[in-house]
Amino acid sequence: MSATVSPLAGKSAPQSLLVDVPKLLAAYFELRPDPALPAQRVIFGTSGHRGCSFDCSFNEWHVLAISQAVCEYRKKKGIDGPLYIGIDTHALSQPAFESVLEVLAGNGVETMVAPSGEYTPTPAISHAILACNRSRTFGLADGIVVTPSHNPPDNGGLKYNPPNGGPASNDITGWIQDRANALLEGSIRDVRRIPFARARRVATTHDHDFLDAYVSDLINVLDLDAIRSAGICMGVDPLGGAGVHYWARIAERYRLNLNVVSDEVDPTFRFMTLDWDGKIRMDPSSHYGMQRLIKLKDRYDIAFACDTDHDRHGIVTRQAGLLSTNRYLSVAIDYLFCNRPRWTKDAAVGKTVVSSAMIDRVAAKLDRKLYEVPVGFKWFADGLLSGALGFGGEESAGASFSRIDGTVWTTDKDGIASALLSAEITARIGCDPGDYYTELTHKLGESATDRVEAPATAKQKQRLAKLSPQQLRITQLAGEEIKSVLDRAPGNGAPIGGIKVIASHGWFAARPSGTEDIYKIYAESFRDKDHLRDILIEAQSIVDAALAGY
Repeated sequence: MSATVSPLAGKSAPQSLLVDVPKLLAAYFELRPDPALPAQRVIFGTSGHRGCSFDCSFNEWHVLAISQAVCEYRKKKGIDGPLYIGIDTHALSQPAFESVLEVLAGNGVETMVAPSGEYTPTPAISHAILACNRSRTFGLADGIVVTPSHNPPDNGGLKYNPPNGGPASNDITGWIQDRANALLEGSIRDVRRIPFARARRVATTHDHDFLDAYVSDLINVLDLDAIRSAGICMGVDPLGGAGVHYWARIAERYRLNLNVVSDEVDPTFRFMTLDWDGKIRMDPSSHYGMQRLIKLKDRYDIAFACDTDHDRHGIVTRQAGLLSTNRYLSVAIDYLFCNRPRWTKDAAVGKTVVSSAMIDRVAAKLDRKLYEVPVGFKWFADGLLSGALGFGGEESAGASFSRIDGTVWTTDKDGIASALLSAEITARIGCDPGDYYTELTHKLGESATDRVEAPATAKQKQRLAKLSPQQLRITQLAGEEIKSVLDRAPGNGAPIGGIKVIASHGWFAARPSGTEDIYKIYAESFRDKDHLRDILIEAQSIVDAALAGY
């Protein structure tokens, strides 16, 4: 199998491809999942449970069951502080939010919600949890974010953030998943809930100004004065996401020359250009999906976008256009560790196994420890919280980093801070991140990277996830001797959920997606594009053989 780029990629969506929102919402309430069918059970992937109400994979019963399981998990662990709820702009997010609140109120959980149904980005939830828990040893807060991230408009999602503020670890999500499925099997008879109108009024439900709390604290993680003083002209495309109203407030508060390209919110996301496979996906790292902002790049010194829950970033420069995530992560790491003198000397660099080896070279240049983990930001949360990590970033355009004083900012991905960092770099260095990366390559070498995505069934994804080094009877990769084959991450020894093959001047990694029915092959060459192509061809044949079961 190989990924084929749709002829519609990068073009506006025809009316026929837009989701029928009323039908989608009706399916959320009317369709009942069958827990006997694996695809209709609660499944926590890389970041929460996601699905579509048409497919009976994200319906009212799923959300009610997960919410009840979260309540029971909190009680089991003695988590009795407030729970903060965030919500993005997907069509299914509002009814799911109402379902969540009905259960939280029914279980007497102290709950903090944004006033007037305001959307709340993922980083604002992580920030709120950490702010509440600072210096506390009891009455700890946690949170729920209602979002399927950048997934298509017909998707819904829900993830749980424990008191460390980041995405929940596997042991937590495993417990919640199992309990939620048991509740589904019991036709949700054991779910405690009260009607939404009442749940919104009960004494345990409180309004919380997430927006002001987050925006007013940004000055402690970024040099916003430098951006203002340099007069950097910025453009931002919120992609109709949860941070849509945050940007104007940031510009106003810090007197920044920041233009919001569009503040339109539309649950069909008709303003997006189609992704590589002809689907609408609010992915700020996709060249195809980012056409609106790319076309405007010459108007700004630097431009950026965030996905629907604003935990991912995309950086657009005049010369380089959309900067690949790997390149921007390399730049951000080099800049931050050279320009944050209050960070401790032992704060490490966090990356995932599928992120560029250029990051390895940057970390070595900085004389910083490299902490390489499986895909999933949950692996960075504790390190960011303790200060053991100054930066955590992943190839899928997610990153967070410490405050200027070296203490924790967020332990979940923060697309807003990561985007604004590009303006700080431009202001203080005098060149944009694209030019900065070119300078890095003069010192560290240049790499070519690519990622292939292709459809995969649940069975195929499972087979790929369990692939072991012993199953790969190969000694060479694209003409080079293989140095190592990994199924566990070097940083923490946790399973990769796939395989990584490393040679002297290149590598590839293959893993199933945690959010969609696809698999991904990541590859990099420090030789040239021809070498990269050879790596991908060989990687593809290895993965195809694995999926075929031989």
